[in-house]
Amino acid sequence: MKFLIIGGTGLIGSKVSQELQNAGHTVLAASTSSGINAITGEGLDAAFDGTDVVLDLINSATFEDEPVMDFFRTASANLVRAGKKADIGHYIVLSIVGNDLMQNIGYMKAKKVQEDTVKLSGIPYTIVRSTQFHEFVPTLTSIATQGTVVHLSTLDFQPIAAADVASLIARFALEEPANTIIDIAGPDRKGMDLFADDYLKAVNDQRTVIANNDRVYIAAPVPQSALVPAGEAYTGKTSFSQWLDSNAAKN
Repeated sequence: MKFLIIGGTGLIGSKVSQELQNAGHTVLAASTSSGINAITGEGLDAAFDGTDVVLDLINSATFEDEPVMDFFRTASANLVRAGKKADIGHYIVLSIVGNDLMQNIGYMKAKKVQEDTVKLSGIPYTIVRSTQFHEFVPTLTSIATQGTVVHLSTLDFQPIAAADVASLIARFALEEPANTIIDIAGPDRKGMDLFADDYLKAVNDQRTVIANNDRVYIAAPVPQSALVPAGEAYTGKTSFSQWLDSNAAKN
């Protein structure tokens, strides 16, 4: 089978590409450096030619409301056009758990537009909504830091390792289109503040986490359980403590 990965050189895309190649499949890891541009449409028709499955793992370089909306709206429209022209049999999108519950956040609103563009395209699809990655916890902790104190909400949190995200996406890519939304998450669920505390202890950081019940995620109010699956979900195999053991020293 031939797989086209849009965003194929990114954190998730590069891992998915390796997994599919290891399984003996043909993979084209698309990026602007390879002459394939989802925003301008450059190189898309040639890239889609002969492709069985397209994986849309593209991400925006900005989180500002208008630019991020323009990015996902334009990219999705161009990719769907090329996909329909090539009669793609399966279109996979990597999205975010709970984005429909957080439409007050510009990035989440843009991801919902991305999802809807694919759902309404007529192309067989699978939308994979992931929780936040383990790899994002250090950044989340940094954003919430004031001096030596980290102010974080007790919002429900269930992050997943990027490697597990890639493995699950590669698995879905080899299956029939679900034509629905699939949630994926890590094996551990607890307050967001507790993940930050675990991270700081693992790297011997002396900052102190002060928990609050403000239900704020990166300066935006969200429902208590918006960031975790509401029902059944596929779970990654890597616990946060296991990920810390392997990666804390790198952060």
